[in-house]
Amino acid sequence: MDGRTMTDNSAQFPPGHPDVLPERTGVLLANLGTPDGYDYWSMRRYLNEFLSDRRVIDYAPWKWQPLLQAVILSRRPFTSGAAYKSIWNEEAGESPLLTITKAQAAKMTSALAGRYGNRVFVDFCMRYGNPSTRAKVRSLIDRGCRRILFFPLYPQYAGATTATANDQFFRSLMAEKWQPSIRTVSAYFDHPSYIEALARSVERAVAASDAAPDILVCSYHGMPERYLTEGDPYHCQCQKTTRLLMERLGWPDSGIVTTFQSRFGPEEWLKPYTVDEVARLAKSGRKSIAVVAPAFAADCIETLEEINGEIRESFENAGGENFNYIPCLNDDDAHIEALAEIAGEHIKGWVD
Repeated sequence: MDGRTMTDNSAQFPPGHPDVLPERTGVLLANLGTPDGYDYWSMRRYLNEFLSDRRVIDYAPWKWQPLLQAVILSRRPFTSGAAYKSIWNEEAGESPLLTITKAQAAKMTSALAGRYGNRVFVDFCMRYGNPSTRAKVRSLIDRGCRRILFFPLYPQYAGATTATANDQFFRSLMAEKWQPSIRTVSAYFDHPSYIEALARSVERAVAASDAAPDILVCSYHGMPERYLTEGDPYHCQCQKTTRLLMERLGWPDSGIVTTFQSRFGPEEWLKPYTVDEVARLAKSGRKSIAVVAPAFAADCIETLEEINGEIRESFENAGGENFNYIPCLNDDDAHIEALAEIAGEHIKGWVD
């Protein structure tokens, strides 16, 4: 039973009653997802699940699915597979996102054990791909977790990230005969510990750089502009994240800019686009820039391949000279401490 201790049920239950584990509190970290491999069929399965999510692409299925199945999924697995291959953790046989999320969960386990002993169990899941949310919810319940804190690792709330992760978590609970008590962590972009961890990462990177940046580019994942007018708070929370980071660093307005990356499809997305803005900065004389990605809790295809590939090339092709990508917070100790503090705030009353 993986070292778990059963309760003594002899005085509580009749003979033959299934063993019951001591009640625990589970913390389930959730990230976007990862393909199982960079081959065509692994990529196709992953992209099909991702791009079929109505939270991500909200076009009517009768319009979208024929295009997705017949055109996009016949081509995109090749290009996306090549991108994943360029960053793949070959030694572990997995994507960097999976490697980093494992490390985050392991450090969170240690951090929360220091506060609560074995009363809290930490695990992680992916919205798309493996390990699935459904499998991890079942695993937590099997371990005796009668209370689960679901923790989407998205500092800023968006329907296409936080909400769809919650959707999948709630769908997983629908399969349980005895549902646990649940709580969810919403946006934490303005939590002081998160901003502090982000600022420290910028300060370290700038101090270690051969050339001080003329400007810091805060590049967030994008979304259609239409989502903003429909009530999604993501854009506003990104802007506030940049402002809070700027205030903590003590930098002037001219020293930091907010941009958006990873656009997809024909619609207008949130602007300015990172790939265009870095070229504009280079042409305007900003020859040295640093780029940080505050919306990503872990480095992934959008940071390791897109920022360090397409976006870096756009800057250099426009005359830029020094491009410094600042890694995501990943399993940095200050980041883990911030996540542990946020989790602790949400499980008050469950574990004291």
